[in-house]
Amino acid sequence: MKKLFIVSLVILSFVSLRTEAQDFGLSFSYFIPKNGYFSTPISPFSIRGIGVDLNKFMALETGASLYRMSGLNVKDLPFESKEPIGGPSFTIFVPAELVFKLIQARQVQFDIKGGGFFFYGFAQKLNYGNLDRALQTHTGWDVVNSSYTFKNSPGFGYHMGAELTIPLFKQVNLSLETNYLVGQSKLPLTGSYAGGDLSGTNQKIEANFSEAKIDFRGLEFSIGVFMSTGGGSKNRSKSRRR
Repeated sequence: MKKLFIVSLVILSFVSLRTEAQDFGLSFSYFIPKNGYFSTPISPFSIRGIGVDLNKFMALETGASLYRMSGLNVKDLPFESKEPIGGPSFTIFVPAELVFKLIQARQVQFDIKGGGFFFYGFAQKLNYGNLDRALQTHTGWDVVNSSYTFKNSPGFGYHMGAELTIPLFKQVNLSLETNYLVGQSKLPLTGSYAGGDLSGTNQKIEANFSEAKIDFRGLEFSIGVFMSTGGGSKNRSKSRRR
């Protein structure tokens, strides 16, 4: 079911690209999560900026990206970690945003955008090294070894950002974009951890963290070059590749 969803989403994105796009090009995106590891989309499964103009100053845009997340943090635990507890995963990211075209002068365009997004991680793992160190700090023990199972869930959030488009040559534009993402998904952890002091006795503690959530917060940057294929106001699709 998950594979079918991904394939359908990619096909739909390509269909939208062919039928609606006036501009096309290539961009490189990067995601820097809070207390997480630097991540990038998987080429070529990233198409963004598909949309329609509402009027001269407003547009609706969407798209989809398949990210290879290096590591996201987990929040709402009885302890904190500055390193990601969520391990590597593949993550589908689908935004829906309203774009306000604030400046359009001499082919330079500055847009403010914001909206919501959906994401879903699969092949999700835990970073037990970081989890054990966080538990070690929390308990004050010298040694900790944990074992947990979890059930991943779809996540939602909101985002806001800006995009600057600058002409380079005739019909060729440079795009610089930054978005701040705030989202979460449920990740209840069930299991236990064991350990103790090197000079004392060890113990095992059953501890479930039912309120745990994937912390999907961070900055998404992209830089791209686009070629205009038609006149009129901007209504473009962007294919972001690593």
